[in-house]
Amino acid sequence: MSIVKPNKLGVIAGPGADPFTGKVLRHLRQLYTKRYKKLSTALVKRHDMTEEEILKFVTLYEDVNNRKIPHYKPSKTYHAPKLDIPAKFTKFANGEVKAEILQSVRGLRIFLIFDMANQYPVEINGSDEPVVLSVNDYMMFLFTTINAVKVAGAESVHLVLPSYPYARQHKKSGREGLTASWFGRTCEFMGVDRIITLDIHSREIENSFSDLKLENLHASYQVLLQLKRLVKFDDPDLVVVSPDTGAVGRNKFYAEALHKPLAILYKERDYSKVSTNAKNSNINSIRLLGDVKGKTVLMADDMIGTGGTLLIAMKELKALGAKKIICAISLPFFNGTAIDDFNKAYEAGDFFRIIGTNAVYHDEKLANMPWFIYTDVTDLFARIISRLHHGRTLSPLLDNRMFITRLINGE
Repeated sequence: MSIVKPNKLGVIAGPGADPFTGKVLRHLRQLYTKRYKKLSTALVKRHDMTEEEILKFVTLYEDVNNRKIPHYKPSKTYHAPKLDIPAKFTKFANGEVKAEILQSVRGLRIFLIFDMANQYPVEINGSDEPVVLSVNDYMMFLFTTINAVKVAGAESVHLVLPSYPYARQHKKSGREGLTASWFGRTCEFMGVDRIITLDIHSREIENSFSDLKLENLHASYQVLLQLKRLVKFDDPDLVVVSPDTGAVGRNKFYAEALHKPLAILYKERDYSKVSTNAKNSNINSIRLLGDVKGKTVLMADDMIGTGGTLLIAMKELKALGAKKIICAISLPFFNGTAIDDFNKAYEAGDFFRIIGTNAVYHDEKLANMPWFIYTDVTDLFARIISRLHHGRTLSPLLDNRMFITRLINGE
């Protein structure tokens, strides 16, 4: 298999996932172009060949392994592979959905990219105007796409889900379903080989699968790249605070990487209530284990839903004397009125900045907020896709402590 011309790799974007998929594809093209240049330079020296001769050899190898006999003259320059597979998504008047693959995928390793959390209108065949799809709509589109790809003869199917649906329904206290587990097992039953996601809410979900593999990526390196622009890593007044006991592991990672103390907010909740927005939260009381007076606070969490929990935590930290509060969020959903609620809190001085990834699509309203900073994780997903396709180890990307150490040390 060529490391510069992956002729068995295909990428399909689900409805609403075009922005994220487009960036992933650009990174893949840049990655293969960079690899070709590196390979070409090495082979020129090793075999005493010209760059033109190397290109002819690579093109010949590609033609021999191509599924179609090329009838055009070979290019005189290297062109990155075209990996995207077109698909058509239809929603009928009765609510049923259908996915059609518009190009042969027989024998290909297919990566399906679905943004299950996109809350904005998307164009769907069968609708005159863009429509807002629920997570359940996306789920049915995903299932029909998996089925279409499998029926069309794909060699394997891998799901790229920046946000894992129903991830918060991973445990039960009474007569309720484990929907996070059910979703993954359904994908496994349909023949999915792997799910690639970002900062899944609970690693316990992975334990419910038999053969399906879950690759849980972390945005910590990308977050720290943005944090470095806001604070000095050697600031003695920098402290890491976990917003609740469930996020201790994530914040402990940041505290150890930055060599900073870790504080914890402990919340008492009334689980008979459902948090609907920032004003209607199920938190009864909150306590701090640690000291934030006069400190710059870094607080990390996996997601922002309605944002009520985080807004209460930031207000409490401010009341306890925190000088500046910066939050790092992997999945910034901002459901309901959350963006407006955070904007009001920012104007009230409750926090300084929120660093969020582009794993969840938002329009310019969020991007233009003075308190929000995007960090791009599409390059990380592109590298994972390439490494999986070529059978290379994922360890350097899954365990990114080496890269973080270099970043913090200024190397």
